[in-house]
Amino acid sequence: MINITRLWTGAEQPADHLRYGQGHGHGRFAGGAVESCAPASSRARKPIVVWNITRTCNLKCVHCYADASARKFKGELDWDQCCAVIDDLADYKVNALLFSGGEPLVHPRFMELLERATGKGLKVTISTNGTRITPEAAARFKELGVAYVGISLDGIGAVHDKFRGVEGSFEQAVRGFRLCSEVGQKTGLRLTLTRNNVQCMGQILDFIDANDIQRVCFYHLVPTGRGVEVQTLTQEEARNAMDTLIARVEEWKAEGKNREVLTVTQPADGIYLLLRQLREGSPLAKETLGLLQWNGGGANSSGRGIANIDTQGAVHPDQFWQSVTLGNVKSDRFSDLWDARAGAAAEMLPELRGSDDPLERQKKIEGRCGRCVHFALCGGGFRTRAAFANGHWYGSDPGCYLTEEEISTPLPEIK
Repeated sequence: MINITRLWTGAEQPADHLRYGQGHGHGRFAGGAVESCAPASSRARKPIVVWNITRTCNLKCVHCYADASARKFKGELDWDQCCAVIDDLADYKVNALLFSGGEPLVHPRFMELLERATGKGLKVTISTNGTRITPEAAARFKELGVAYVGISLDGIGAVHDKFRGVEGSFEQAVRGFRLCSEVGQKTGLRLTLTRNNVQCMGQILDFIDANDIQRVCFYHLVPTGRGVEVQTLTQEEARNAMDTLIARVEEWKAEGKNREVLTVTQPADGIYLLLRQLREGSPLAKETLGLLQWNGGGANSSGRGIANIDTQGAVHPDQFWQSVTLGNVKSDRFSDLWDARAGAAAEMLPELRGSDDPLERQKKIEGRCGRCVHFALCGGGFRTRAAFANGHWYGSDPGCYLTEEEISTPLPEIK
């Protein structure tokens, strides 16, 4: 995850301590004293756990990685199993628990899950299509201390409805934003960039501005589930998208608006931003380099900084990499699997995580990523996308849009 606002403007952002080892959130109060809550290194971070609590969904999104639909699915975790997962995640002190789906709000005991998770002290976020948020639900989110509600939007009006497969879903999602805003619940927008909606970026950013939305995450498409039929951005489109986001962040900074703008599933965004800073003589380039070095990109993402529990209890390196199963919470605790003490994780995770030395990891990577001079900053892109494209863990990320010259030219000395 690349925080464009933080890197381009230098303004501190939520969770800087987890992404970059310093800044906002680095200290927290405990018993009247401040204690550090920043991990010693990016490789030492506990994961953010994305938990798909149901595969049932009221929409028909064309890019759904879970291939969700409006029907019940057998084998989903029962109440006792759900409680055991929450208790284990709390004891393990994961950085955050993100409830996803399907559509999590269709789960018959969703509010009870929220209550138990927040009651155990977990930082809880929700990923929703927004259509089922009611005034009562929004108020309950706020009451329970939900950290963040991310509502998916994939365009404006008819563009969004076409992506979501249900007419009127845009207006319902907008209503969800407004209901959360009315009760003071922090909310934000989530969007998957594809060739079908990248032309709407300006309108999306205008919508964010008009509705005073404080956070937006732009995901680069990971072609899995129904998403295999969706077109990914061209190299030029990806670069233009980054330029559009940078320009809007600059504009908002000039207006005194500190909105959090992030991109997800493409660590190359950080390299692109740094190279622009160097070309333009930005005084923040040295700081950006240090933050990217600490973060490590894709090398510290799937299977380390992010984890997934699917609707059947299977544990995966991330929510998109469903073909790699590390074990199942029905038979083993998530914490034991993530510490590579049980299940297939004992063999798979050490291989996936690899050496602490970026150069040693790079020796195993084929293609462009294997010869890129920025590998230590990027970590080889999004490893899940690379695995899908190449059929194994050690291929290159086809979503990287850096030019041959850019991946071959070392960074100059930054003073």
